[in-house]
Amino acid sequence: DFSLGATVQFSCDEDYVLQGSKSITCQRIAEVFAAWSDHRPVCKVKTCGSNLQGPGGTFTSPNFPFQYDSNAQCVWVITAINTNKVIQINFEEFDLEIGYDTLTIGDGGEVGDPKTVLQVLTGSFVPDLIVSMSNQMWLHLQTDESVGSIGFKVNYKEIEKESCGDPGTPLYGIREGDGFSNRDVLRFECQFGFELIGEKSIICQENNQWSANIPICIFPCLSNFTAPMGTVLSPDYPEGYGNNLNCIWTIISDPGSRIHLSFNDFDLESQFDFLAVKDGDSVDSPIIGTFTGAEVPSHLTSNGHILRLEFQADHSMSGRGFNITYNTFGHNECPDPGVPINARRFGDNFQLGSSISVICEEGFIKTQGTETITCMLVDGKVMWSGPIPKCGAPCGGHFSSPSGVILSPGWPGYYKDSLNCEWVIEAEPGHSIKITFERFQTELNYDVLEVHDGPNLLSPLLGSYNGTQVPQFLFSSSNFMYLLFTTDNSRSNNGFKIHYESVTVNTYSCLDPGIPVHGRRYGHDFSIGSTVSFSCDPGYRLSHEEPLLCEKNHWWSHPLPTCDALCGGDVRGPSGTILSPGYPDLYPNSLNCTWTVDVTHGKG
Repeated sequence: DFSLGATVQFSCDEDYVLQGSKSITCQRIAEVFAAWSDHRPVCKVKTCGSNLQGPGGTFTSPNFPFQYDSNAQCVWVITAINTNKVIQINFEEFDLEIGYDTLTIGDGGEVGDPKTVLQVLTGSFVPDLIVSMSNQMWLHLQTDESVGSIGFKVNYKEIEKESCGDPGTPLYGIREGDGFSNRDVLRFECQFGFELIGEKSIICQENNQWSANIPICIFPCLSNFTAPMGTVLSPDYPEGYGNNLNCIWTIISDPGSRIHLSFNDFDLESQFDFLAVKDGDSVDSPIIGTFTGAEVPSHLTSNGHILRLEFQADHSMSGRGFNITYNTFGHNECPDPGVPINARRFGDNFQLGSSISVICEEGFIKTQGTETITCMLVDGKVMWSGPIPKCGAPCGGHFSSPSGVILSPGWPGYYKDSLNCEWVIEAEPGHSIKITFERFQTELNYDVLEVHDGPNLLSPLLGSYNGTQVPQFLFSSSNFMYLLFTTDNSRSNNGFKIHYESVTVNTYSCLDPGIPVHGRRYGHDFSIGSTVSFSCDPGYRLSHEEPLLCEKNHWWSHPLPTCDALCGGDVRGPSGTILSPGYPDLYPNSLNCTWTVDVTHGKG
């Protein structure tokens, strides 16, 4: 019935998602004209997603933490087991191509209904929490045809009705109030020495959403510290401190005591931005040290009971900034060395004659100091017997343990420029080595990780990787694997975290060869004498067409092929896809590519 006042409703077949209004009405818009209240919706095929149930769990965008797929239509529907509860979600990570790729979140189970939409998210800014009004919530990810980003990781759980959920407490902040029901109010303030940015109070609204995100606490540019211990941060740490700064912080302890500084993180624009530490409270006090760049300074100790920190940043680039903790101590004890980053400390007594030990976490090695240091008297001063131990991810190494972790230098921070790092993994004879990529993100086309099937650079190449595109895992055909990481002299990134393990070769089969990125595998039989073959997604070309044969030595006849978007070529067939080189990553510079498209004679 399409007469005036009539309403029509739409729904999609299974495996399709509706975009637009679920129902539209025939309305009068003038004396002699009538029109529908909205456009007719469309049904788009779902490419990913799932139905989820409480009481809680986690899910991610496709391929997370690597780049999600182009032209995706993903739908998740979360249902609370208890029909009297609602769904709360929060994002551990979120990064979509801003303005082009969106995640729409709605209340209930009717996916795509504009009347139920709670949020439409893009870019990297998201609310702290999103809560449904009913016992169901839907999420719809839509991506365009161009390059994407890493996507998102979502935590969900059931909570009580008419509640906005616990939004947490700001870092370096204090919260007043512990009620999260409708009309409840939470108030915030910052710890001593920090400034509050954002709303001082937020209210739980009737739609189960907080009126604002919780505020943040930032460190001011001028301050005096009199507490026996505390933290000094560069402005907006770790997001970058900005330009044209002249900050002064003074730490004042009791007369007769001294002050110890521990540098937890340090990254300034080299040669232009400086931190000077002075032994006293005036501009003319003696300088203990002046620091710039990305090298973290050693621990510093004052001679008196006052320290002055002066930070200057120029008008241009900035770094991550710094995180410094301080503590005061008496004359018959050593300063608290803190707990080194990426390490565990054993021992809490810092009196004369006591010792502490430091053990690095897996994948890290000592970059400064020894495993154990002792508080002792040296030339009339009470001090530690050596520098405070530090742990860092090494640039290369030889590994022979049955399993372990390989980290890019500087992990979990950014790696440095102009690196040339070599790792050799050695297993027992008769074993193979499997590596699994947990995280991988390097500067596209310039910072490259090569993996070789053997003990050195001359061994066959298993793969060369940059950007975010890596296979899930790789196997060696012998008991050696060689990794080479090279970076240029410009931009860096988070790098990688790789797990390795020694695996035993099955007597009657080969190891799983994997599946090429942007490709498919045909055949699941890995026994000796069997073959598997591969094809690529439209627009990509297989590096070699020959199937892999599982040979009597338990190794495949050649390495896993790759699916590549090439520069030019001959394209045949009634239809197809042409991709720019390297797609979906950025194409390289200085290209001149020509494709010739050839279809059946007599057709255009």
